[in-house]
Amino acid sequence: MKATVLALYRVRMPIYLGAAVILIGNVLSGAALPPVLPILALVAVVLCLALVVLGPKLLPVPEPRVVTAPVRGRWLGINSPATKTPSHGIRAYGQAYAIDLVHEPEADTRPQFGVGPALRPNHQYPAFGQPVLAMIDGEVVKASGWRRDHRSRSTTAALLYMFAEGMVREIGGPGFILGNHVVIRGEDGIFAAVAHLQQGSLKVRVGDRVHAGDQVGSCGNSGNSSEPHVHAQLMDRASPTLAQGLPMAFAAVTIEADQVDGLPANDQHMSA
Repeated sequence: MKATVLALYRVRMPIYLGAAVILIGNVLSGAALPPVLPILALVAVVLCLALVVLGPKLLPVPEPRVVTAPVRGRWLGINSPATKTPSHGIRAYGQAYAIDLVHEPEADTRPQFGVGPALRPNHQYPAFGQPVLAMIDGEVVKASGWRRDHRSRSTTAALLYMFAEGMVREIGGPGFILGNHVVIRGEDGIFAAVAHLQQGSLKVRVGDRVHAGDQVGSCGNSGNSSEPHVHAQLMDRASPTLAQGLPMAFAAVTIEADQVDGLPANDQHMSA
């Protein structure tokens, strides 16, 4: 029974999206679909909601994997699993233990949210264009770099627009959520992903072998992103649609004043 629930939990997103397409299609077509299809779709939605509640209670929680930090310099932790899990509020797309990092070098100032224009150009953010590094040794299995970098969402109204925009991105799949991204498969079968990379900045292709610390791209503002930042996560599958997130710790980073293997909590600074 447990194995069956976990297997269904892994494919909950495709089931849910398929059911949503049927229900929306039925409404747009004026209920022209065979009646059994909307009924099955509603059952599927209820099943997915039940899986969202039950699945996490059955998932094992492995020890964090120690990996190389994907950035260098001074960065601020946001949406961190060191503060709460799931860190981004959902476990979909392998994001249960993901972290977002924004660059705040001592000598520069990151634009303050709610002050100034709603849609700032990316070059105003010190993170934009910063090198993004491989977290593990392994083979590149996904490398997407064609999506554009949009402007920031720098006010409450702009953030609400981003949430609505994110619903549309969901239809396109995880690539439109993660934006430009690179996924690396380690020798132990673990997959490391970095996302929201700058358009045209990728330095690797599928099939390349990389070492931890190699540059794979640059920080951008592609996908479902409010400002230029680096999104990093470990997964047990290459596909974010089917993956479960795995906990991680950055090796030998300085968090506030202590050098540790760990992650910064929300609003904590990390130097790597």
